[in-house]
Amino acid sequence: MDLYRRASIEVMPFGTLPNGARADLFVLRNGNGIEAKITNYGATVVSLLAPDRQGQLADVVLGFDDLEGYSLNRKFFGATVGRYANRIAGGRFILGSSNYSLATNNGANHLHGGLLGFDRSMWIAQDTRRRDAVVLRYRSADGEEGYPGNLDVEVSFTLTRDDALKIDYSAVTDRPTPVNLTNHSFFNLGDNADILDHELMLFAERFTPVDASLIPTGELRAVEGTPFDFRTPARIGARIDADDTQLKRAGGYDHNFILAGKLGRLEVAAEVYHRKSGRALRVLTTEPGLQFYSGNFLDGSITGKNGKIYTRRFGFCLEAQHFPDSPNQPHFPSTILMPGAKYRQTTVYQFAAL
Repeated sequence: MDLYRRASIEVMPFGTLPNGARADLFVLRNGNGIEAKITNYGATVVSLLAPDRQGQLADVVLGFDDLEGYSLNRKFFGATVGRYANRIAGGRFILGSSNYSLATNNGANHLHGGLLGFDRSMWIAQDTRRRDAVVLRYRSADGEEGYPGNLDVEVSFTLTRDDALKIDYSAVTDRPTPVNLTNHSFFNLGDNADILDHELMLFAERFTPVDASLIPTGELRAVEGTPFDFRTPARIGARIDADDTQLKRAGGYDHNFILAGKLGRLEVAAEVYHRKSGRALRVLTTEPGLQFYSGNFLDGSITGKNGKIYTRRFGFCLEAQHFPDSPNQPHFPSTILMPGAKYRQTTVYQFAAL
């Protein structure tokens, strides 16, 4: 049977915000039993079911059981983040002859779009009549969080026949503005323990070291001979507590890796394997960077799905992106979107059982 024809989508209420805005939950299913749940609040991945080697399905992303959990928490679980993913130093940048000041929400720095980023916005669902995809749109108004220009964004979530969640991003603007979008899902392929036993491979020979406030120093450092060398598979926990200044600054991994692939071409960026369950995750992207975050700032204060306590390193993120602080570092790939041009980005999270 054609698996595409067996794909389905279901829409159900997900809750109401204090301002009266109602969120929906979109449930995507493919012919293999894989399921993804997406809400238009924050264009957020709420749930993602993947099988182990025995065929048992489990939710492999962290999050909450209801809308209230997402609206009250700011760890960005599953959210689409923007207008600029990651950090901008001092919440400031110069574009042309103008100085711009952004909202600061990470010490003195701007992080993931500011105080009311895309993750806290209600997106509008588009009726595409497709049974394998959800398409969400949002207008970020001129001046929102300090950014110049009106930015019209579209994010499409497609559940494919080969068990992948494919995320396509596009955006246009009426004024020059920085744009850097990503998805901030926390993954745990295992059995509700920390993620230190997951084996990770990153297709990157360099990374961008950070200062004490986690802003890139501007250096492009080789991973060879460092705890950041994942060119061959290694346990996430193997070197995470090594005597290394970069690891100590972030409390583990929270760094941008410079991918070996060609910018704009969809290529493999990372592979993760959980040996006990047999679950495997492959990440492909068109982006030049990938932020690997090992959940260092999860501290046990958050109760997630089914009453689970999210303790330190309970989940990991692989956020496809341009580099942090690019508007202030001209030797990094540019993130400036010009009127008449179109921002495009594709990232794929593909699952298998080995």
